[in-house]
Amino acid sequence: MASPTTQDVEIVCRVAVFGALKRETIHRLIAPASVVALGDRQALFRQGEPASAFFIMLEGWVKLYRLTPAGEEIVLHVLTKGDSFAEAVAFTGGRYPAMAEAVSEARVMRIPAEHVVGCIREMPDIALAMIASTSQHLHRLVQQVERLKVQTGLQRVAEFLASMCPAEDGSYNVALPYDKGLIAGRLGLKPESLSRAFARLRTIGVRVHASTVEVPDVGKLRRIAADDRTSMRQMLRS
Repeated sequence: MASPTTQDVEIVCRVAVFGALKRETIHRLIAPASVVALGDRQALFRQGEPASAFFIMLEGWVKLYRLTPAGEEIVLHVLTKGDSFAEAVAFTGGRYPAMAEAVSEARVMRIPAEHVVGCIREMPDIALAMIASTSQHLHRLVQQVERLKVQTGLQRVAEFLASMCPAEDGSYNVALPYDKGLIAGRLGLKPESLSRAFARLRTIGVRVHASTVEVPDVGKLRRIAADDRTSMRQMLRS
């Protein structure tokens, strides 16, 4: 572990969980924080362990996942720079409900739970900020469940690719942030279903080259993600 750099502190001051807090309050909260450097596939914490800290992503990618009784991996979320996680269990004294594992080299700020609780007693604004952050996490999970229920696999893939593009329209080469197996897990798909979705997107010019995807028309991807199934089929046929 290492001490946070000035650049690390600047990242932390911009994260959503601290959005409503004064800068001096943030500095007080992260005073004992340390930075954990993770290698690819290295675990940060395991499901069921006592929640001793909460975390903020500084660099790289970390996945949150659970294992079913059959040993199947269920990807809950993939986190990157500026994302915070494990806030709720950190200040309620619970246990981590999932596993956190790096999917690239990563740096993560670790803030001790007992310090967070002490700061909350002194500065109730921190509790309000964390409640708001927990609400945002819950809203994101509800949206994820909605997508799994309503969207087809093709629509989920189209939306994911479109989210990697910096504008609403135009052509872009998208660098996939992590391997296709993890992308499939994040989207609630089997790897073969992801491959079929990529194959169908070739009808609108999308081409996959290893870890890069050529997108000739981002607007079409967004329309596929948003359209009903009949309109989507008509677009793909045309």
